[in-house]
Amino acid sequence: MNSSLVSSIVFFCILVVSVRSDVLSDSCGEAAKHDPNIKFDFCVSTLESNPKAKSATGVADLVKVAIETAISNSNSIGSLITKLLSDKGLEPYVRSCLQDCSELYSDAGSNLGKGEQAFEGKDYRTANSVISAAMDSAKTCEDQFKEKEGVVSPLTNENNSFYQLNAISLAFINIVQD
Repeated sequence: MNSSLVSSIVFFCILVVSVRSDVLSDSCGEAAKHDPNIKFDFCVSTLESNPKAKSATGVADLVKVAIETAISNSNSIGSLITKLLSDKGLEPYVRSCLQDCSELYSDAGSNLGKGEQAFEGKDYRTANSVISAAMDSAKTCEDQFKEKEGVVSPLTNENNSFYQLNAISLAFINIVQD
């Protein structure tokens, strides 16, 4: 009798883990299907790196995971920018761009916090608006490096990842709304 109870518990745990991973996989698949800016593998691997994704039981839980991951990413990019700015030999134009990017990412982190609060309050319109503003930070940061011929952004990969993280958050919010 004890072995059948243990077997049942093990089976239930495997089922729960399987369902939870299906929520992430299914949600990322749905998001990638509707938004060409979202890559399925990026969505799954990035969100899986957040321990809270393992306990997600629905898309609404994943919205929070995606926003928290984007906030963390914004902070990491801010730290990278600070490190890049410490280079005394940095070209003045690049320094100016990086200073602008630093401010953009600082604002993005704040916007994402507001977006998370709005989502939790079911104010999806505000959540969409402020997360979209955060998302624009990546594009604005990247585009300014292109304004001067021959200048290459040192943040291209980071900007692309941040943009995609915000696209994931927005796609998940849209799924919850529907």
